[in-house]
Amino acid sequence: MTKPPASGVRPVYPATHRTRITNGKDLLPGVDGRSFWVRRMRDVMALHVSDLGGVEACSEAEKSIIRRAAAITVEMERLERVFALAGDAGPDLDTLSLYSRLANTLRRLLDMTDLQRRARDVTPTIDEYMHAVAQEAVA
Repeated sequence: MTKPPASGVRPVYPATHRTRITNGKDLLPGVDGRSFWVRRMRDVMALHVSDLGGVEACSEAEKSIIRRAAAITVEMERLERVFALAGDAGPDLDTLSLYSRLANTLRRLLDMTDLQRRARDVTPTIDEYMHAVAQEAVA
């Protein structure tokens, strides 16, 4: 019998033992990734992850928060489209109330990620620098 991992240590399983969602192949189980909703959610997630310094700089908790924030963003955009096509928020105050609650929830989720861009080191390595200098000399 194997010992369970120490607290704070998570086991790393081979890709074949993880779900397609964990491996980044699917966004949602059994949902066509080509639909507008899924593509837009994936775009928003990528933008937020980029703001936080890239995938490597994000914790799993931040990725989870970003995922929920992206879903809310896409739903808010869907509601905004409804408002725009109607020319107003319409007589249904429940829809406007839902929109307001979603906006507040989105703000709270984004507050958890500090709502700030994180600097990423983009300084080229010495090899990259030397390659660029060599390319300029040839040109």
